[in-house]
Amino acid sequence: MILETERLTLRPFKESDAESIYEYAKDLEVGPAAGWPAHTSVENSLEVIKNVLMVPETYAICLKDTDKAIGAIGLTIAGQGQSNIKLKENEGEIGYWIGVPFWGQGLMPEATRELIRHAFQDLNVETLLCGYFEGNNQSKRVQEKCGFKYYETYKDIHWELMNLTITEHITRFPKDDWKNSFTYRKLEESETEKALALAWEVFQKYESPDYDETGTEEFKKCLHDNQYLNGIVYYGAFDDNTLISMVGIRKDVCHICFFFTDGRYHRLGIGTKLFYNMKTDFIGKPITLNSSPYGLPFYKSLGFKAVDNEQTINGIRFTPMILEG
Repeated sequence: MILETERLTLRPFKESDAESIYEYAKDLEVGPAAGWPAHTSVENSLEVIKNVLMVPETYAICLKDTDKAIGAIGLTIAGQGQSNIKLKENEGEIGYWIGVPFWGQGLMPEATRELIRHAFQDLNVETLLCGYFEGNNQSKRVQEKCGFKYYETYKDIHWELMNLTITEHITRFPKDDWKNSFTYRKLEESETEKALALAWEVFQKYESPDYDETGTEEFKKCLHDNQYLNGIVYYGAFDDNTLISMVGIRKDVCHICFFFTDGRYHRLGIGTKLFYNMKTDFIGKPITLNSSPYGLPFYKSLGFKAVDNEQTINGIRFTPMILEG
């Protein structure tokens, strides 16, 4: 499994990561604060990779442009691995670290949010927990930024890896809180490029298979045709600062031209919430659209009705639909 964010790739560890992991894990500011001794050599890092990090749901945090491992992040699910937290059924624990040169850039929260999404959406975890040692305010801030809230404290516990007595604070993040954390709003003009990029990405994966090459090229052309795009206003859904769903509507005639949700966030009701957020600007007005074959069930669930049979123009297959005001 490989996970991606805007700036990072989360991938399984490789033995060849030993040198880069040692570069960052030898720093005394990293390991002890996370509960493990600083690495003493490349060979030590290799042993840790082979014996600790090369397990399911543990990932090397890598910069996208270099694929260099700069940290680690992992998920332990109840009954599937060792955890010092008392995990209940359908709970999981997230742990992480990143090299000091990459602190303060938002990379750790970025990686953590993607693992949160993966846990809730792909692995059906219902609640996530995370811990930080007393005094590790950097880890505490990462958890707060990602939505975790204080849950409980383990006082005076013996930490075998460090042979220390420590106090650990536990934070908690239920799936429902995650789903309720998404935000919906009208996009700024400067965000249009990102919205259209998301449309193209989702179209290629889910809708292009229903079209021939002519249809795919026609859709791509629309995304760069300023005359076609003129007059369209955009609305978006966000997971923190990441755009995860977009809708573009021609304001003068209330016609939806684009409506796409990142596939990683399907089946969460995000498209439905985004539609109703947009619809508040068009109360009492009928809204039209031309649905792709893939989108028909979704639009029907919103109350749209077909006004004609499926048509094909320039390779684009669509069914004209309307939602009465």
